[in-house]
Amino acid sequence: MSLPEGEIEVSPEQAQAAVGSGGAQLVDVREDYEYAAGHIEAARHVELQALPAQADTLDRDRPVIFQCRSGARSLMAAQAFRQAGFEAYSMAGGLTRWAGEGRPMRPDGATVADH
Repeated sequence: MSLPEGEIEVSPEQAQAAVGSGGAQLVDVREDYEYAAGHIEAARHVELQALPAQADTLDRDRPVIFQCRSGARSLMAAQAFRQAGFEAYSMAGGLTRWAGEGRPMRPDGATVADH
């Protein structure tokens, strides 16, 4: 499944397919306690405020999908990274939607932490 050209948001289904095929990288921009409560196994954890300093560690040759709890922080990250020349997306609905659709999370018994 390819990512939608011209769109900035992708569905959890699109994100899971793109990351699962190795076609995209997934970055969780939530805080440490949120990540510890539950996360997507393939996600790299970089807190939103640390993201600018970590930009050079991301692969510019593959799309990057940002993810947070609801989709607001990840949308800000995607917009900023697009301005910096990345092919960047935000996962619509965030981890709340991902979990609501029954998609896998880690660790066992994972939850979506509240703010």
